[in-house]
Amino acid sequence: MHLVAVTQRVDIVPRRGERRDALDQSWTRLLAACGLVAMPMPNRPATAAAMLEANGMTGLLLTGGNDLSHYGGDAPERDETEHLLLRLARERHLPVLGVCRGMQVIQDAFGVPLVTVSGHVAKRHRVEGVLPTAEVNSFHGYGTLESVDELEVMGRAPDGVVEAIRHRAEPILGQMWHPERESPYAAADLARIRRHFGGTP
Repeated sequence: MHLVAVTQRVDIVPRRGERRDALDQSWTRLLAACGLVAMPMPNRPATAAAMLEANGMTGLLLTGGNDLSHYGGDAPERDETEHLLLRLARERHLPVLGVCRGMQVIQDAFGVPLVTVSGHVAKRHRVEGVLPTAEVNSFHGYGTLESVDELEVMGRAPDGVVEAIRHRAEPILGQMWHPERESPYAAADLARIRRHFGGTP
């Protein structure tokens, strides 16, 4: 069984005084289609770290939602959890995939500054570069225009915003589009995820 640790967004419900961890059900369906099992991670660093260690995870998926706190986001507990899980995954040489915010977490960890971008919320556009050219969805207000030596740019939007990255030496990938929101799923996304995490058709 290939268990993938999957991070969750924080939803704030003022009328109930609750901060809820939440995961779109589309993620468990997408991972199942790749022969993978999702293990949702709570936004409590110590607990998430213990789960990553105890359950024999074979990879880490950093999902979308919530801006990073130092860019105006309201979920500092998620920032702390994801940065810790990313560090632990790197120490264990586990494959990591960051999607949308998840890619931004990877970039932030490597010191790549985010900037506000326009025309990338609820839009579709093409991505070109090292990856095969494709039309993708887009749901982000922050992005990057440059990278650092460790993170190779694999694809850009027509306006130059970085849309896909990979670490040059470690099993770390990032993409700004949401594969779980496509219907049907894009064959290239399924193949990339299976290959990265060792899933099956």
